[in-house]
Amino acid sequence: MRIGPRPTHPYAHAARLPDGGAPVGLDDVIPGDGPFEIEIGPGRGGFLFERAAVAPDARLLGLEIRLKWAHIVDERLKKAGLGGRVRVLAEDAGLALPRLGPDASVRAVFLHFPDPWWKKRHEKRLVMKDGLLESIHRLLEPGGIFYIQTDVEERAAQYADRVASHPGFLPAGDSPASPVVADNPFGARSPREHRAIADGLPVFRLRWQRG
Repeated sequence: MRIGPRPTHPYAHAARLPDGGAPVGLDDVIPGDGPFEIEIGPGRGGFLFERAAVAPDARLLGLEIRLKWAHIVDERLKKAGLGGRVRVLAEDAGLALPRLGPDASVRAVFLHFPDPWWKKRHEKRLVMKDGLLESIHRLLEPGGIFYIQTDVEERAAQYADRVASHPGFLPAGDSPASPVVADNPFGARSPREHRAIADGLPVFRLRWQRG
């Protein structure tokens, strides 16, 4: 039995959105010029660093639910001189995206290798919940890109079906009426994607546009 106050989380000071649940402008999170791109679940930040190098015009925001990695990656970005246009906040995307705005202000949203849970009791932890797509659609500019990739074929089929059920997304794959793309077109890869390629594993990539 624990006696005394609960210990403070060692990364409780990780950067977050303001308390209170009020709307937050993306310009207040990352001031400056340039289009916004959002990565849901950046983990250790590999994609953000690579994307920052190939998209020097972009302001990049990562939403990472794990306090430790949100703080570590945000600090690494600052030390690399990127903190003025690339940030990671310790946030659950499902709760943070509805607060962000303005509408139609984001060029791209990336979701790399999400939902690594298979048991029924873990369904509540899935990223692709009801409401997430609506938030992404609201934030994307007309023609803005929503990109998902996974190395699990079953998950890819689930994501394709779910996004297809939303009338505001149009498939933007290699073939008409399909969201499937053969290769990553963004010049940046997540660590998981690098590992999958090195191990010869298939990667299932899906791309849509906001209509």
